[in-house]
Amino acid sequence: MTKLSFGAHPFLLGFDQLERLVERTAKTGNEGYPPYNIEQIGETAYRITLAVAGFSEDELSITEEDRQLVIRGRQVDDSARRVFLHRGIAARQFQRSFVLADGVEVAGAVLQNGLLHIALQRSLPDSVVRKIEISVPKSDAGRVKNGQ
Repeated sequence: MTKLSFGAHPFLLGFDQLERLVERTAKTGNEGYPPYNIEQIGETAYRITLAVAGFSEDELSITEEDRQLVIRGRQVDDSARRVFLHRGIAARQFQRSFVLADGVEVAGAVLQNGLLHIALQRSLPDSVVRKIEISVPKSDAGRVKNGQ
């Protein structure tokens, strides 16, 4: 049995890139760390909040790579200088990725109380109606005039 892919549906022309984005997102290896929330805070505004307790501003990076928002955290492991009786807070790195739709832009980021807030803004596309003219090739013009 042949699997009909989303991008191959006859009514969805040009959406094959969307299917590739979904596949790429599934392969990013996003684990459960760090935990995050995604909120809609307005009609066209969103906020992603990641729990990054223990990370400083210098240990975090936010980039946009080919319509993909990538948040990375890398802490310096200074455990060689310290003696732990119990270690329940690991100094580990992470990478968390989110695919951004066309028209969604990163508006800014704030680190506050161990939470990294990333503001996103979606611009609404203008509704455009355009009339498409129908032309007749010159070789067919004679047949059309004669009623053929």
